[in-house]
Amino acid sequence: MDASISIGEPWMWAAFIAFVLVMLALDLFVFGGRKAHKVSIKEAAVWSLVWVSLALLFNAGLWWHLSDTVGKEIADRKALEFLTGYLIEKSLSVDNVFVFLLIFSSFHVAAEYQRRVLIYGVLGAIVMRAVMILAGAWLVREFSWVLYIFGFFLVITGMRMLVMADKKPDLEKNPLLKFARRHLRISDGHHGEKFTVMKDGVRYFTPLFLVLILIEASDLVFAVDSIPAIFAITTDPFIVFTSNIFAILGLRALYFLLADVADRFPLLKYGLAMVLTFIGTKMLIVPWYHVPVGASLAIVTVLILASVIASLIATRKDPI
Repeated sequence: MDASISIGEPWMWAAFIAFVLVMLALDLFVFGGRKAHKVSIKEAAVWSLVWVSLALLFNAGLWWHLSDTVGKEIADRKALEFLTGYLIEKSLSVDNVFVFLLIFSSFHVAAEYQRRVLIYGVLGAIVMRAVMILAGAWLVREFSWVLYIFGFFLVITGMRMLVMADKKPDLEKNPLLKFARRHLRISDGHHGEKFTVMKDGVRYFTPLFLVLILIEASDLVFAVDSIPAIFAITTDPFIVFTSNIFAILGLRALYFLLADVADRFPLLKYGLAMVLTFIGTKMLIVPWYHVPVGASLAIVTVLILASVIASLIATRKDPI
């Protein structure tokens, strides 16, 4: 089977999309998604475990189905591609957490109101990822040389992250935020979970709406960085889409799990930068050497674990 041909049959796409919609509906209407509350570490840990477990169960089910339909060799390869892609996307999503923390703290958003913003952020991220993945898959299929552009972009992005790792962005200089404040009526102070309020017969947007705009914008920026990365592992649209969406579905739980301990991982951004640089280099050297998917998985795992362990050692010796 050609690596560029998707193993996703129409019923598989339909079943996965239905699963995503059901899980989002459960989150929104059953498990407290619409109720303002501070998410505890325990709740975040449970949901993180649920999402990771579901991703692994999905991969096991995919392997079992492919073993019976197209053979064990292809099943092994596709399962490894999914696992590697999921690990890469999950690792890169940690960078989202640092940006989300910066945005929420800059706007002084209370913990109990952060959950609703992140729910809409996840919904927006899923739509953006779906569009970009389909567009990326079409580009790769029609113009295979675009993978080298992706690789060059990832190397530049990784090097930029290494240089900028210790610098915090100045949100007040964000052009999108400036545009919104210049063209929208913004209310004074927060109004709970509301994005708009009526005052003297005039509708105002709340500061929480500005937070939502920045969250969605950051999701778009991270999608531009992370989607090319997974195309270095596989060009199968079904594997790219499912691994990406599983990583995104667990993003909110990951945020609340790491929110209170993010300062313990100051070196993690260096690890993520090296992951992007490695993946970009892997794409650029394809004409001369193809790095096996298993080797890519091992290298990414080592880079992430090393940066986590180094962070814990550094913060233990010199607490932040």
